[in-house]
Amino acid sequence: MAHTLITLPQRKDDRGTLTFGQQHDQLPFFVKRLFLLSDIAPGASRGGHAHRHQHQLLLMTRGASSVTVDDGRTRSLVRLDRPDLALYVPPMLWLDLNEFSPDCACLVLASDLYDEADYIRDYAEFLRLTGPR
Repeated sequence: MAHTLITLPQRKDDRGTLTFGQQHDQLPFFVKRLFLLSDIAPGASRGGHAHRHQHQLLLMTRGASSVTVDDGRTRSLVRLDRPDLALYVPPMLWLDLNEFSPDCACLVLASDLYDEADYIRDYAEFLRLTGPR
């Protein structure tokens, strides 16, 4: 499965902008967990792993970041730089997040509860599991 960029709907009026997503329309999985990456040190990177079964949706609520998506054969670079652009990441894709703007806040919606056994943190193992390049 490949990653997908999803443009979330927005409603704007004189009070501001409301960005939203709901099950079956924009959200491709049921959300069981969320976490927020913020106050990221200059030059730091996040990710550096893949998930065996978990689906994720990443969006920048503030600022910007670059995301390298790797399926074991090809790599794609995605720039998330607005709150209505979300990156859907199905299982078995390796992610590296970097080039965070100083004010960046990245919200991640996940399809399951935290489970360390779902993580693949060794890139060589990831390549073995995804097959030859």
